[in-house]
Amino acid sequence: MITEISLIEIAKTTRQAAQKSAILSTKAKNEAIEAVAQALEKTTPKIITANQLDCRIAETDGIAKPLYNRLKMDENKLKGAIAGLRNVATLPDPVGTVQIHRELDTGLTLKRITCPLGVVGVVFEARPDAVIQISALAIKSGNGVILKGGKEAINSCQELVTAIRHGLSKTSVNPDTVQLLTTREETMELLKLDEYIDLIIPRGSNSFVKFVQENTQIPVLGHAEGICHIYVDKFADIPKAVKITTDAKTQYPAACNAAETLLVHTDIATKFLPEILPKLEKSQVELRGDTATKHILPSIKVATDTDWATEYSDLILSIKIVNSLEEAIAHINTYGSRHTDAIITEDSKTAEIFLAQIDAAGVFHNCSTRFSDGFRYGFGAEVGISTQKMPPRGPVGLEGLVTYKYQIFGDGHIAATYSGENAKLFTHRDLC
Repeated sequence: MITEISLIEIAKTTRQAAQKSAILSTKAKNEAIEAVAQALEKTTPKIITANQLDCRIAETDGIAKPLYNRLKMDENKLKGAIAGLRNVATLPDPVGTVQIHRELDTGLTLKRITCPLGVVGVVFEARPDAVIQISALAIKSGNGVILKGGKEAINSCQELVTAIRHGLSKTSVNPDTVQLLTTREETMELLKLDEYIDLIIPRGSNSFVKFVQENTQIPVLGHAEGICHIYVDKFADIPKAVKITTDAKTQYPAACNAAETLLVHTDIATKFLPEILPKLEKSQVELRGDTATKHILPSIKVATDTDWATEYSDLILSIKIVNSLEEAIAHINTYGSRHTDAIITEDSKTAEIFLAQIDAAGVFHNCSTRFSDGFRYGFGAEVGISTQKMPPRGPVGLEGLVTYKYQIFGDGHIAATYSGENAKLFTHRDLC
């Protein structure tokens, strides 16, 4: 086990390496990302073997099905993660962007320019693909990253980080910008390192994210729950609604952007629900409905108040019939987690009201909630999903790993010139 002192040393080393990455050219960072991609491809057999070992151990330990689905990394999933890694290299460099360029007075200019955060701590459960995503984004944004994976993914993470560091060893990016911790004790110590860590990103179950949020003074980017809704409006196209709802629930039920609750307008319920029932049953989805839903689908289980507030992360879907758009919006804003909610309707005015009044990071019209994803948004990858009101919000890509600083350039200018009885006026002229 790494002691507290050595963990601090790791954090210091990571910060020092990150400071050097902060001034690297875009070309140097992109070359580093490509070197990592090649190292991962070369090491694919070892990574898959390590993941298979993790999966066997996890099954023996009785891992929950949603967690197991996140843990498993077959060759296709790894190839997809490597493709996402390379996509990051094609994105604009988020560092060095001049957001404000202003003349304060002759010879005195102000710039606001983007810069890396410094060191990011990422704590995650059974998500080995997070290692690749976040390492890529950290490299591109000039940050260091300290990764702490769950015990169930330890072998996978070790092989991944070994490959990543090997790839970086041949580039301008110091391998010490990517570090891996392996024990639960290190997690608690990491959360205490507010002097060295600039941001914590937790990825995992809602209870896990809440644990991180409650046990650190470091800023946390994350969401505690993914209670996503599909609302089928009375003006919905039924075949379209069936297709979208089925995808949102079954395409990858363990994902935080999978639908957990289906709301159906009473005017369309008797037509829509019998249409979607066989589709969901074919995918082995367990349905739980309110009293009105049970009248239409008597074979399903009864939903309770707990269901409306539950993120299943599994093939379970709760259904509630509502009498109006207003009731649907009220239900979502009461029980939702501000993640992603969608409306299915052919009425543009109804959709406009829904999109404006739902309090969520993602509000969709006539498409699956599964599109709430950094890769699908064109971010290359994502460091996580944020449901907080303040930005960044929703899937967070490179922009979530940079901040900005103000730079002023003068030539002997002093503040006294601009105060007092004969104070000189500022010009405040924007230069770009």
